[in-house]
Amino acid sequence: MKLIVGLGNPGSEYQSTRHNMGFAAIDYISEKQGISVKKSKHQALIGEGTLGGERVVLAKPMTYMNLSGDAVSALARWYKVEPSDILVIYDDMDLPVGQMRLRPSGSAGGHNGMKSIILRLSSDQFPRLRIGIGRKENSDTIDYVLGKLNREEQEIQFKLLGDVCDAVELFVKSGIEPAMNRYNRKPSKES
Repeated sequence: MKLIVGLGNPGSEYQSTRHNMGFAAIDYISEKQGISVKKSKHQALIGEGTLGGERVVLAKPMTYMNLSGDAVSALARWYKVEPSDILVIYDDMDLPVGQMRLRPSGSAGGHNGMKSIILRLSSDQFPRLRIGIGRKENSDTIDYVLGKLNREEQEIQFKLLGDVCDAVELFVKSGIEPAMNRYNRKPSKES
């Protein structure tokens, strides 16, 4: 079993913001794979189903970003999954819009949701998939990440979510290394 967690903030005011790319990924996977993510459990909206022939739980913590670890650690205990079976999807300002990067483990990199998860799991040894949101020079970080995507960014990110969904499925079926090998690449000029 794998626990696939997308980070974001609950509430309509945060929908379509850069900081909610994890929620957008879970919504996309949910729709494409027919796994309804509407059940409330352990401070998260979850959906149980299969992906790539394996049992998965899709989750969107409802704790707000900075307390994501509360929900993730409770779900990990409930479903008895090890950190290596948890894939966390979240936004990253250090990657350009339209790019994603998978890693088997690592630091929070300044992301408060990841800091919370690392603290509550007492481990940074869990896979993650970062979705690039870019960075705007001379802008306030909080205003930027909580800002809405413009039309061009929305189109780019929607195309990327197809690859994110495929990368998650490959992770579930074959593990983090094959997913990294296939999807950790810069987008082509044509994309």
